[in-house]
Amino acid sequence: MTTTTLNHHALPADWRDFVALTKPRVMTLVVFTGLCGLLVAPAPLHPVLGFTAILCIALGAGAAAALNQWYEADLDAMMKRTASRPLPAGRMDRESALHFGVGLSFFSVLLMGVATNWFAAAILAASILFYVLVYTIWLKRRTPQNIVIGGAAGAFPPLIGWAAATGDAASLPLLLFALIFLWTPPHFWALSLFVRSDYAAAGVPMLPVVAGARATRIQIMFYALPMASVAVAPWPLGLAGALYGIAAAALSLAFLVLAAQVLANPATEPAGMKPEKRLFAFSILYLFALFGALVADAWLIG
Repeated sequence: MTTTTLNHHALPADWRDFVALTKPRVMTLVVFTGLCGLLVAPAPLHPVLGFTAILCIALGAGAAAALNQWYEADLDAMMKRTASRPLPAGRMDRESALHFGVGLSFFSVLLMGVATNWFAAAILAASILFYVLVYTIWLKRRTPQNIVIGGAAGAFPPLIGWAAATGDAASLPLLLFALIFLWTPPHFWALSLFVRSDYAAAGVPMLPVVAGARATRIQIMFYALPMASVAVAPWPLGLAGALYGIAAAALSLAFLVLAAQVLANPATEPAGMKPEKRLFAFSILYLFALFGALVADAWLIG
C-alpha cells in the first residue's frame, strides 16, 4: 500500500486518532521516568510547575511519536502490529499528522521553557529532534544498530525532569540516562525476535532480520550485563540508599536470569519464543519498579 493510496482514502480523523498518534501506552513509561527524575531532584518544584513540566514531557513524547508515524506510514501499512494505526488504516492524512506533530513539539518546548527553565526545554527539544531525525529518518531503515543509537531518545525523560527542577544536570540523572540507554536494546530486541516477520516484510533492518536470532540473543545478554551494573551503581556511589540498592540488585538479577534463558533458547519461530516474551514483559515492569524504588528511597529514607 503506497503513501498516495493512504492519503487518497483518508477519512476525517477524530480526537481518538490524534491521541493514538501520541502512542499513549509507550508514553506512560516516558512520563513515569520523567516524573521520577523530577521527584528525586534536590530542588523542590512547586506542584503546579511540576505538573506542567511532566505535561511538557508527555506532549513532547507524543509529538515525537506523531512525527514518527507521519514518516513511517508506509512501513506501518506493511506490518500487522501497526497496520491499524490512524495513517495506514486510512483514518487520517499525513499532512494532519505532520502539522499535529510539529505544533505539539513547539508548544511543549516553549511551555517547558516558560514554566521551568530553558535548559530543560533545550533537552526536551533535543530528545524530540533525536527521535525524529536521528532514529526515525536516518537510522531506522539503514542499520541494524538503529535501536542502539536511537535508544538515546527514550533515555532523556529523567534528565529532563531533573533539569526542570534544578536547571542543571548531575551524576544521578546521567546514570539514569545511561540505564535506559542500555535497557533499550534488550527490551526492544526481545520484542523484535517474535515479530521478526513483520520487520522482514517491511524491509526494516532490525537485528534479528539481518543477523539472525542467535546473534540477537547474544547482543541482548551483552547489553543486559552493563545495564545491571549501571542500575546498581547509584547505591555504592552514594547517590541512592540501601532500599534502592537492594531493589536494583534483585530486579537486575531477575532480568539477567531471563536474558540468560533467552540466550539459551534455540527456537527460531515465534511459537517457541516464550523466554523472549517473558523478558519483554518483565523489562517494562523492571523499569517501572526500579524508578519507583528510587523515588521511595529518596522520599521515605532520604
